[in-house]
Amino acid sequence: MLQKTYPYYLANVAVAANTDLEVTDKFSGEVATRVAMADATAIDKAIGHAVDVMPAMRVFPPFKRQAVLEHCVKRFRERYDELALALCIEAGKPINDSKGEVTRLIDTFKVAAEESVRIDGEIVNLEISPRAKGYHGYVKRVPIGPCSFISPFNFPLNLTAHKVAPAIAAGVPFVLKPASRTPVGALIMGEILAETDLPKGAFSILPAHRDGADLFTTDERFKLLSFTGSPAVGWELKKKAGKKKVILELGGNAAAIVDGDQGEKLDYVVDRLAFGAFYQSGQSCIGVQRILVHAKVYDALREKLIAKTKSLVMGDPKDEKTFVGPMISESESKRLAGWMESAVQAGAKIVAGGNVDGAMFEATLLEGVKRDTDLYRKEAFGPVAILERFDDFGAALATVNDSDFGLQAGVFTDSLAHAHRAWDELDVGGVVINDVPSFRVDNMPYGGVKDSGLGREGVRYAIEDMTEIRLMVMRETW
Repeated sequence: MLQKTYPYYLANVAVAANTDLEVTDKFSGEVATRVAMADATAIDKAIGHAVDVMPAMRVFPPFKRQAVLEHCVKRFRERYDELALALCIEAGKPINDSKGEVTRLIDTFKVAAEESVRIDGEIVNLEISPRAKGYHGYVKRVPIGPCSFISPFNFPLNLTAHKVAPAIAAGVPFVLKPASRTPVGALIMGEILAETDLPKGAFSILPAHRDGADLFTTDERFKLLSFTGSPAVGWELKKKAGKKKVILELGGNAAAIVDGDQGEKLDYVVDRLAFGAFYQSGQSCIGVQRILVHAKVYDALREKLIAKTKSLVMGDPKDEKTFVGPMISESESKRLAGWMESAVQAGAKIVAGGNVDGAMFEATLLEGVKRDTDLYRKEAFGPVAILERFDDFGAALATVNDSDFGLQAGVFTDSLAHAHRAWDELDVGGVVINDVPSFRVDNMPYGGVKDSGLGREGVRYAIEDMTEIRLMVMRETW
């Protein structure tokens, strides 16, 4: 179970300032714990400490950064069950998915530990003309400065890790605002970081209400803002961020294409589609929302996917048999139910699921959804997927691209030509061949185009954003 209360972390130190934030058990709706909330004064102090610690962080050597990250890996393993249960309670994530996320948390910190000692530079040949004879160029990467991180509710451990672990590897101080609905995992992370010898001020983890946390975005002392969350919020933050670098990991309405040559592999394809669409109640920005199926295999896949969808167990996320738990809130469930009802009124048909009870939203499959409906155009962010038929592979690619989003896409095909064509033509950040767009390994470049965001995560790529190139030119003789 969770502790009765959790402090926040200001300049590496636990501060039990209050117990103002109630964190609910998303399945029962009951208050599970209370968390300290930061006000503007605390946030301002944290930023000041992050600025003051920069000289110490610049000389905090890579082997010590690596030791910090390795300590975290060790302690995450020791507290594995505690972290998984906390995630299950505060996010409503089924316990098996929660354990999987703790595993990914560990993976992300392991990768960061490895990358921390190989942030290399290069030698630049400057002798491109007679006037540069005897001049030599050298490049290294240096920490960008204090960073502001805002993390989301749906992966409160691993998406936080994708900001925190690269920051430690790069040697940048940070102030983190975890999602107010799911702050506990980040605070446990803070407790573990507080056990290390990071210089005082290197990190602060401060739960705060969105409307009271403008400093995370507007304060000019921050040199980078990394935000993961909804597109509407993310693009608005970018407008307010001023001169700082902005990294946005936003939403999607990811598509999966099933080519006509997949007839003998439909059982595998269906298992992966059901996972991609409905794991953690569909609350993933790369969850499968649109399923485009070639006419040759449409009817067979449809039958199998309907049966698979109906077989998924919905219930208490603490039960290991549960696959679909609650959505993050009843209001989000109602929002999605409204979109579904509007799509049905416009001619769509529910072929599996469709039942809603509070925050519990049954795994649901529809077909015949009009392309101008919210359910098709926007990010569903819930356990709903749309089936549609196609006859031409090129037309299917064009359909996937007919979206404001462009995060990842999946393509099931035995054709190498189709795989490369999808990679060439799909306007997305990543194309996954023979699996769902929901696939992610934590060292790969991850991010989107269009309304899906700016920049890339994945530890090495995040480190590049959190560091700046510094050139030294040396003249051989003078």
